[in-house]
Amino acid sequence: MMKSEADNRQRVIIVTGACRGIGKAITETFVDNGDLVAMVSENKNELLKTAASVSNPNNVLVLDGDLAIDDFVDEIVEATYSKWGKIDVLINNAAWRTIETLNTISRENWEKTLKVCLTSPVFLSKMAAKKMKSGNRGGVIIHLSSVMANRAGGTSPAYIAAKGALLSLTYEMAALYGPSGIRVLAVCPGNVTTAMSSDFKDSKGSNISQLLVEEMEDMTPLQRSASPEEIAEGVFWLSSNKASFINGTSLDIDGGFAHNFNSYKSKKKQFPNEF
Repeated sequence: MMKSEADNRQRVIIVTGACRGIGKAITETFVDNGDLVAMVSENKNELLKTAASVSNPNNVLVLDGDLAIDDFVDEIVEATYSKWGKIDVLINNAAWRTIETLNTISRENWEKTLKVCLTSPVFLSKMAAKKMKSGNRGGVIIHLSSVMANRAGGTSPAYIAAKGALLSLTYEMAALYGPSGIRVLAVCPGNVTTAMSSDFKDSKGSNISQLLVEEMEDMTPLQRSASPEEIAEGVFWLSSNKASFINGTSLDIDGGFAHNFNSYKSKKKQFPNEF
């Protein structure tokens, strides 16, 4: 017996990594639209804090647990469906990673990164797609990949492998689920102002995040980082009927970073009056 049902006008959304950064902004954007959101995170305290801060706390379901644990992943879709009777959109946003090279990464860190960033999105998508197909309503699955999937730095191998695999799986899932009216897409953010962009350290343990951010911003034509809200707006649009024929592809939201050749510091040396 379902505890409650969604209004026909309301969409039911699952967002992983929902308590901070991009995931929090995505949650807020959907709730502001009147949608119902199952918020997933392993940080229960932050999750409850975020849930209480959205424009309509009655429109969220809090699901706390570790995406590296198979049993918890299995529970997410069932708990959401039991609560609201349908699933319209799945946003695979959660991430976990270490900053180290392939020379030093442990098997434990490699496997946990792949569990959270790749395996859990795969099986959440599989289970969500079953619910979407059962109602003959179609749906949308969006994977948060990264520009780093195509522009690796050599310092986070498991994360890069997972983000690249998510792009390939976007195409695979779109081919499989498209005939059922389920669109599958990826979003590739550039540098975004979040906690995950502020934990870089040098060999002595000093935080060098600002230096790296400034370097990446100098490679970005818009000359700045994105806010989480800017990524959320792109995700929201892709999930809407306004993007109804967009399927099996990825959207870069990176200020032009991916297709820029060199830094603006270098450009200014060549053409000081033009850049």
